[in-house]
Amino acid sequence: MSMRVYSGPRTDRRRGGSGGFIRMLPWILALATILSQIAWPLSSGGARDALTLTAVVLFFLTSASHALLTRGPIWALGWLVISGGIGFLAELLGTRTGFPFGDYAYAAGLGPVVAGVPLVIPLAWAMMSYPALLAARRLGRGPLVTPLIAAVALASWDLFLDPQMVAEGRWTWTMHDALTLRGIESVPVMNFVGWLLVSLVLMLVLDRLPRRRGDGSTGDGVPALMFLWTYISCVVLNAAFLHRPGVALWGGVAMGLVAIPYMVALWTARD
Repeated sequence: MSMRVYSGPRTDRRRGGSGGFIRMLPWILALATILSQIAWPLSSGGARDALTLTAVVLFFLTSASHALLTRGPIWALGWLVISGGIGFLAELLGTRTGFPFGDYAYAAGLGPVVAGVPLVIPLAWAMMSYPALLAARRLGRGPLVTPLIAAVALASWDLFLDPQMVAEGRWTWTMHDALTLRGIESVPVMNFVGWLLVSLVLMLVLDRLPRRRGDGSTGDGVPALMFLWTYISCVVLNAAFLHRPGVALWGGVAMGLVAIPYMVALWTARD
């Protein structure tokens, strides 16, 4: 009979194997996502089209792989069904009735489409809902407080997303003299209100999934990185590369309501 003496995680890493690669997979996917997003403003034409879809798929896989590895297959499946399902149904309702986002339509070039909704769209709802939920769970407690923080975290991201995609011709609104924000005249205010409403419903359901001790902090470096990277990179992208200071300001302030306290909470937790 032999006895194995455990010498710590560093020894495990030296042994390597598929287990080490699987544990690193969310970090690898996160890095690939960030690189694809950095390349996006430097590209044009077909390359930019491909990077738009690639970045969403990679971000989704980052969130999905982390959820699976840290919270298990049942939790990950629940997150996917809730976030992707509610996102898809909201878009389906929106494209047919104009509620809750306003009168809009998708253009070609966003990949496979089901019932008029590009499949990449519910993937986008899902990919960002995961880090938004964990940020909210780090900052607040309670059946209403956490979903509300998470809804603001998710919906405020759309202040960056929609102006960017409208400018790229991915979708358009029929404005009909709609109320808009100064500096974001291409997107009606109704769309952002609709995003907040759908995000709140989504997070009220999503927050029913079991909590893990240390939600949003311990072991959640990947979703924390993706949430904060999204915030900072979107502000920089719009202010310095796309020359849309209004978008950078509105999005920076709104998403900063969650992102800045989240950064402070993560930093102070290091002490």
